Amino acid sequence: MFNWFSQVFSITRFSLTSLPQRMGSSAAALFGIAGVVAVMVAVLSIAQGVVSTMRNTGSADTVIIMRGGSDSEMTSGLGGEEARLISEAEGVLAGDKGPMASSELFVIINLPLKSTGTDANVPLRGVDQAAFEIRDGFEIVDGRAFREGLKEVIVGIGAHQEYAGLEVGSSLLIGQEQWPVVGTFRSGGGLPESEIWADSKVIQDAFRRGNSYQSVHARLVSPDSFTAYKDALTSDPRLNVKVQLESEYYQSQSEVLYNLITGLGTAIAVIMGLGAIFGALNTMYTAVSSRTREIATLRALGFKSGPVIISVLTESLLLALVGGLVGAGLAWLVFDGFRAATLNFASFSAITFAFDVNAQLLSQGIIFAMLIGLIGGLFPALRAARTPVAHALREQ
Repeated sequence: MFNWFSQVFSITRFSLTSLPQRMGSSAAALFGIAGVVAVMVAVLSIAQGVVSTMRNTGSADTVIIMRGGSDSEMTSGLGGEEARLISEAEGVLAGDKGPMASSELFVIINLPLKSTGTDANVPLRGVDQAAFEIRDGFEIVDGRAFREGLKEVIVGIGAHQEYAGLEVGSSLLIGQEQWPVVGTFRSGGGLPESEIWADSKVIQDAFRRGNSYQSVHARLVSPDSFTAYKDALTSDPRLNVKVQLESEYYQSQSEVLYNLITGLGTAIAVIMGLGAIFGALNTMYTAVSSRTREIATLRALGFKSGPVIISVLTESLLLALVGGLVGAGLAWLVFDGFRAATLNFASFSAITFAFDVNAQLLSQGIIFAMLIGLIGGLFPALRAARTPVAHALREQ
């Protein structure tokens, strides 16, 4: 047994020390694998960024109430009296200025992206003053909040970074009038940072919505009061509503987009991975061919087939590991935290997010690289071990 391990060590060391002689083909395989990993991690980090944005929206004691049967705010509708009953129901936390509940409207306007100049569907949300306290992590980072009853808007920091014309002091054309941008806000990295906010009453007038809303966002006395609050609303004959935790609502909103991006990213990675496998196969076959007589000589001297297979696989896996680390590192350096916008299919509006290249994605990329190296090295290794010694010694 000791002799077998000694053979593995000797042949592997010999194989690795001869790598500089095959620098060209080895580098091609290494950088091919690195490219596959970089693209795979970058694409999947989009899905992770979207999920992170959604997960940072809402908390265990914050709920959203929509019309019964609605899948999103776009398809919901609530009358003013219904919104009042929801806001004043037992279980809603009391604030300094009344119940901590915000009756809200959700409309879409078109704004050009800074990067391309093309128009995107940007969410414009009408909110009550209570919205500033309900949303976790809300803070004005530049300018001030809008004033009740005035045609003023504040802009989420994500929207401010992605869309043109949203600087504090500029004006935004809504309907036929210019609405000044008076502030920029952040909200703990959540979805509100993709939105533009204004007073709900003013939005009602501007878009001729009458005394109607699409949802009510409320903060409860405690997470434990959710079931009682939900039961009270759904059993009230005056209401036909759907009550959800905000966190659950936004998680469901992200599922379609997450599955789409993950599916496309995986398909792209597999297709590119097949090309990288062929590159690794070519590299390892070249390496085996150039060392055919050397391997045959070692086998004639008593070296077993097992150590030969392991030495070839080790070389292939080492190249794949280095390629995976290079690709993962490149993806992390270039894409982690990079901000972009995409379409939320649930609301048909754009959301802004930051690419999230996390440890899990980096690990997946490196494991995928190792799989490419294993497949790319296996067949050349078997060929090296199975070639008859007499035939291999006659090769030039």
